[in-house]
Amino acid sequence: MDPAKILVVDDERSILVLLKEALSQWGYQVTTVASATEALGMLKSELFDALITDIRMPDMSGLELLREVKKQDESIEVVMMTGYPTIASAVQALKEGAYDYLSKPLILDELRHLMSRMMERKFLRGEIHTLRARLGEELTVNELIGTSAPMERVKEIIGKVAVTDSPVLIEGESGTGKELVAAAIHRLSSRAKRPFIPVNCSAIPQDLLESEFFGHVRGAFSGAVADALGLFRGADEGTIFLDEIAELSPALQVKLLRVLQEMQVRPVGSTKAFPVDVRVIAATNRDLERAMTEGSFRQDLFYRLNVVRVTLPPLRERREDIPSLINHFLRRFNKRFHRDVRGVAPEALAALTAYTFPGNVRELENLIERAFAMGAREQISLTDLPSLSKTPMTSTPVTSPESVPALADVERELILKALAVFKDDKEAAARALGISRRTIYRRLKEYGVL
Repeated sequence: MDPAKILVVDDERSILVLLKEALSQWGYQVTTVASATEALGMLKSELFDALITDIRMPDMSGLELLREVKKQDESIEVVMMTGYPTIASAVQALKEGAYDYLSKPLILDELRHLMSRMMERKFLRGEIHTLRARLGEELTVNELIGTSAPMERVKEIIGKVAVTDSPVLIEGESGTGKELVAAAIHRLSSRAKRPFIPVNCSAIPQDLLESEFFGHVRGAFSGAVADALGLFRGADEGTIFLDEIAELSPALQVKLLRVLQEMQVRPVGSTKAFPVDVRVIAATNRDLERAMTEGSFRQDLFYRLNVVRVTLPPLRERREDIPSLINHFLRRFNKRFHRDVRGVAPEALAALTAYTFPGNVRELENLIERAFAMGAREQISLTDLPSLSKTPMTSTPVTSPESVPALADVERELILKALAVFKDDKEAAARALGISRRTIYRRLKEYGVL
């Protein structure tokens, strides 16, 4: 197993030297920086398992750094240090997500035991996550990736609706994570221990949908050699997730409406109806209100499903979540490919942040997986993301030194593009590029923009 990577942040050089020596002797891989700004830059380009930070620092407090780190990578464990301990600051640090809180001067034996406990917990959490994935269980709402305002609103709605049995309609473009949201609602509900059955309505032939949904009796049609329960009875006391609900035929829409009204299903070929206790969550990437106007979707079914509506934002409307999503996928694919890819190069991150992602989160996941599949080892660079590369050098051989863009020109383009993406928010642009805000201001002055 690779040694855990620890990032230490303190503006006192003596503390950095002491912790680097001690942690290295204990078998950890240690990186030290003297400011929170540097730490955020390192976290943009490398994956770390834990962060040890001072609370009082000149450029940004340790608590502010803690908040930014948790936004970027929720799985990083954080230990706070201070020479001015108070109960209030300790409580605040733990409330913000810190693992523990140490007073200076540090007692190394105490730190060693704390690091051992913390790394053991991190390992166990990873094992639990892997086991759940093998069992086919999805993420809970607290683990849905993203802390942007649109995602926080989605999580708030999920938390409120999960405790009810009301039908839910999830809207969003392809690849935004509609099934993840449906699974999160199920896992937070009182039905969590019962089945969660996802159904892609467009993937099942129309002539088989009724039998798939409601079951059939033996001899109901050619090939029906035995009775079949159907998905609704199979999901009894649980949740059924009907993805791409707009693809249902008008005839099946009528039958689905009847089931929702009566909570009974009648198998194909049977005269007997069976009661079911099923929560229905539906999803679509189409405009159902427009489909109603066009006559392809029933109005009464729409209102039956649309008790609570969750609208998932496309990735281009929550770009600030891209770094945390990248970290999530890096950790996942490092396990799958048995690699140790530690981050994304600044120019690659800027290109990913500026991209419109028509395929949303699924496309981002595919881009990162492709980089792994094509051999990315230590860091994903722009060359590992050929579909995002715009420079002539990717397709045209270089014939003269003049055809290579100057490094300063490339840097200028990346900075201005990041500022455009983040609507001139210089701090957000600096975080995305892995540089300090002071560097942004200095470069803009050089370009004559300020």
